[in-house]
Amino acid sequence: MSIKSMPLWKWILLLIVSLFLSVLLYGIADIPGMIWSGWPVWIIEVAVAVLMLWLYRVFVIWFEKEAPKDLPMGKCASHTALGLGTGLGYFIVVVGIMMALGIYKFGGLNPDWTGLGNAFFMFLIVAVGEEMIFRGVLFRWIDQRFGFWWAMAVSGLVFGLVHITNDNATLWSSIAIALEAGLLLGATYKWAGSLWFPIGIHWAWNFSQGNIFGFAVSGNDSGASLIQATIDGPAWLTGGAFGAEASVISMVVGLAVTAVFVRRIMFSK
Repeated sequence: MSIKSMPLWKWILLLIVSLFLSVLLYGIADIPGMIWSGWPVWIIEVAVAVLMLWLYRVFVIWFEKEAPKDLPMGKCASHTALGLGTGLGYFIVVVGIMMALGIYKFGGLNPDWTGLGNAFFMFLIVAVGEEMIFRGVLFRWIDQRFGFWWAMAVSGLVFGLVHITNDNATLWSSIAIALEAGLLLGATYKWAGSLWFPIGIHWAWNFSQGNIFGFAVSGNDSGASLIQATIDGPAWLTGGAFGAEASVISMVVGLAVTAVFVRRIMFSK
C-alpha cells in the first residue's frame, strides 16, 4: 500500500512510529563519539552511518513494501560532493558578508587535526540521522500525501522547533533555522530526489560553521576550529551565542538559495 492511498489514521500512526524509531536510532548512533576520539572512532562512525542508511532501507521496505528511491547508489558520490560544496559555499558567503561588515575578523589558523577529524565524522552522524528523520520520513511522507508546499512548511517548521531545546536557543533562532535550513534542505531533497544531497549540505553546514569558521553550532560548542576569528557585532547579525544560524545574514542567504531550487523544481514539472 502506498503512502498516498493509505488510510489517514494508519498514515498518522505509522508516521509517529517511524519518527520514534528514527530518533531512537539516531540517539544510539551518537554514542561512539561520546565515548572515544581519534581515528578509530572515525572508522566506527562511518560504519554506524552506513548501518543507519541500511536500516532506513529496511525500514522503508518494511512499512512501504518497496525499496527506497531516495538512496540511489549511483548518485551517492556526486550528490554528496555537490551537497558538501553547497554547504561549504553557503558559509563562505555568510562569512564573506560578515567580513565586509567588519563583524568577523580573521585571527590566524589552528590546525588541530585530531579535533577537526572528531568533529567532521561526528557531524556525518548528525547529518545522516537528521536527514533520515526530517527529509526521508517527515518531508517525503507529507509530500506524497499532501503535496510539496505542505511538506516544505511542516518539515521546515518542525526542524526549526526541535532546536528550541538547544543551549542558547531562542524563538528567533528556531524560526531562522526553519527558514534558512529547513526549507533549503527540503527543497534540495525534492530537487535531487535523493538523501545524498541534503546529507552533504547538512554535513558541511555544521562542520564549516563550527570547525572551519569558529561559530557555535546550533548553540553548542563544536570543539576545534581551523580559523581563529574575532566575531563582534550585534547578535542579529552575528547570531550571538547560538551561532551563525541565528544571523539575519544566514537567513537571507538561505532563503535566496532555497528560491533557486524551488524555481528549478517548479520549472521541471
